[in-house]
Amino acid sequence: MKRLTAILILGTVGQMAAAQTTVEFWHSFGDAKRSGWIQARADEFNKANPGVKVVPSYKGSYNDSLQATILASRQGKPPALVQIFEVGSQLALDSGMFQPVSAVKNVDFSDYIKPVINYYTINGKVNSLPFNSSSPVLYYNKDLMKKAGLDPKTPPTTFSGLQKACAKIEAAKLGATCFGMSLNGWFVEQWMAQQGATLLNNGNGRQGRATATNLDSAAAKKIFDFFKTMNDRKWYTYTGKLEDWDGSDAIFTNQKAVFHITSTADIGNIRDAARKNGFDMGVGVLPIPDGVKRNGVVIGGASLWIPKNISKAQAEAALDFALYMTNTRNMADWHKLTGYYPVRQSSIELLRKQGWFTQSPLQLVAFNQLTKTVPSAATAGGLNGAAIQTRKIVEEGIQKVLNGTPVADAMKDTKARADAALAEYNANFK
Repeated sequence: MKRLTAILILGTVGQMAAAQTTVEFWHSFGDAKRSGWIQARADEFNKANPGVKVVPSYKGSYNDSLQATILASRQGKPPALVQIFEVGSQLALDSGMFQPVSAVKNVDFSDYIKPVINYYTINGKVNSLPFNSSSPVLYYNKDLMKKAGLDPKTPPTTFSGLQKACAKIEAAKLGATCFGMSLNGWFVEQWMAQQGATLLNNGNGRQGRATATNLDSAAAKKIFDFFKTMNDRKWYTYTGKLEDWDGSDAIFTNQKAVFHITSTADIGNIRDAARKNGFDMGVGVLPIPDGVKRNGVVIGGASLWIPKNISKAQAEAALDFALYMTNTRNMADWHKLTGYYPVRQSSIELLRKQGWFTQSPLQLVAFNQLTKTVPSAATAGGLNGAAIQTRKIVEEGIQKVLNGTPVADAMKDTKARADAALAEYNANFK
């Protein structure tokens, strides 16, 4: 009898183990702070849902993770959930390896912040769930501004305002360059959107596949001209490398530049570095070209995608975990930990009730900039399967201007190269 009971118990345990749904979650956060937070949320979810086991894994950079997912899907072994950066959205769609999260089961997306959910809504379908979201803001050294006779309470909000401040900083001989930022195509995309201008034709690639860039437009010229003026006057500095986020941050935190533009996700880290280096840091809205109405920012960061070739149970469990990880409380905590936007309106309300913005007023500037974004094809962001390549082409175009190439020539070459990259990519879909 005892033996029979033992067999029955073992059989029951075996059935429970077999019934458990495993959700592999591939992400791109290799640091202990962010990967630890994700693991803690998975542990909580697994404890509350014994029939599901979420297994988070770091899979390298955004691009590495996307390519690994596509390869695994072709081999019939995809993860159930994967984090993909925003400019990988068209590539993810074109791979045919993913299903819209809105098709997995009925979800109310109304609480997700409009400019964020709009980016990932394509052809009326929410393809992925927003997770870590950011946009660019202006950082400034209050102490150096005061030394130059500038008021830290009114940081520049336009290109000309920044240039006027630079003239004063130059005259004050502070031993610091006026302005520094990473040379990154993401900022060019932001400045196009702020002017209400699309980066790509066919409604920024949202009304039809993009076949050409708008890098020969008046909006683009204002951006290229800005870099030329700032460089010619020796008001701009960077490390000389493309997309050198950390190096550009270091220029600012070491007080070698008075103004700096980078992601809202860095507010916490840059604030801490500023305190360590003995200066008071401020945050302002992204300065924009003159003579245009401020339209708002394009969301950066990444979202959560669900592959096709998994079971219904896995897809539903993956979505349940994604919704849990991005719920009101968790997104408020994620924001406090990292500086990324919480992606839900209710999270912002919770943070307000907790007095977070009183304790951390720098974050309020970023929130207001995001929530005041005007929904449009421009601010929804460009969909481009060759986005990784074309972004680098834009960076190289700006770098040519910094190295002395006339703006008109640099723009012509940049557009030709970017359009060629688009055509080469699109040839795969004829």
